[in-house]
Amino acid sequence: LADDVPIRTWFPKENLFSFHTATTTMQAAFRGYAERKRRKRENDSAALIQRNFRKHLRMVGSRRVKAQTFAERRERSFSRSWSDPTPIKADSFHDSRESHDLQDSCGTLDGDFDLNWEAEKELEAMACDGEDFIPPKIMLISSKVPKAEYVPTIIRRDDPSIIPILYDHEHATFDDILEEIEKKLNIYRKGCKIWKMLIFCQGGPGHLYLLKNKVATFAKVEKEEDLILFWKRLSRLMSKVNPEPNIIHIMGCYVLGNPNGEKLFQNLKNLMNPYRVAFESPLELSAQGKQMIETYFDFRLYRLWKTRQHSKLLDYDDIL
Repeated sequence: LADDVPIRTWFPKENLFSFHTATTTMQAAFRGYAERKRRKRENDSAALIQRNFRKHLRMVGSRRVKAQTFAERRERSFSRSWSDPTPIKADSFHDSRESHDLQDSCGTLDGDFDLNWEAEKELEAMACDGEDFIPPKIMLISSKVPKAEYVPTIIRRDDPSIIPILYDHEHATFDDILEEIEKKLNIYRKGCKIWKMLIFCQGGPGHLYLLKNKVATFAKVEKEEDLILFWKRLSRLMSKVNPEPNIIHIMGCYVLGNPNGEKLFQNLKNLMNPYRVAFESPLELSAQGKQMIETYFDFRLYRLWKTRQHSKLLDYDDIL
């Protein structure tokens, strides 16, 4: 061949350009995907850290201090001196001064708590004043209970103080429940508190199935922060003027079926202290159980609902 004749290869230049372009595009896409995945991991980690930090602030912030009981604050104030193994010198001026400051601060906390308690008690007494006032009875019904949507239709119709609240077991939160209780109490009479309460939910011996993935046992109510905070906040909705202990009835399960049930109730009472609260979970077939049912329900309608609770053929609307 002559030297001036160009040599054509079997691989056209435009195809070579397209091949390099496609390779570069694929590499760039993969790098972009890897970069997006890395950024997402970093954002998720940052969000988790922020969420845990906010939870920590909520637990140690002012709201927790206000909700703490007299006994807990006294124990916290003196826990350091009780647990410190260093011997205290009797002739140390600074030690005695710190001891006096500690006692003064503890006395201030106790005094503030007593003043707040008496002020809130007086406000509640003013709100509940009047011969026509009937102490409210809150009925908290979990949607997990079979045929729960019909429970509000079988309550006592001669008692306007019964306030049914049906909540979504799958999607509701403890905050949702507490806000709904507070809203219903203010609608009933602004400033009034709970004297009696019925928690109608699933559970079993030694445990309550309050929400999805939230089971209350005697051990969990000691260490899980959301359960602890729920019962503490619920206690603040209980009456201070009731001369008798406020009652919380448990229905839908027999919590006292084993010794852990007693431990659970005792731990809940400790959490709700200094509010006087008694927990009861009698067998429905017992005399005490019948009395509990008649406190909230039309007994005839309740028995009808109970016998048809698991039936798929029942038309409640026709029966009721």
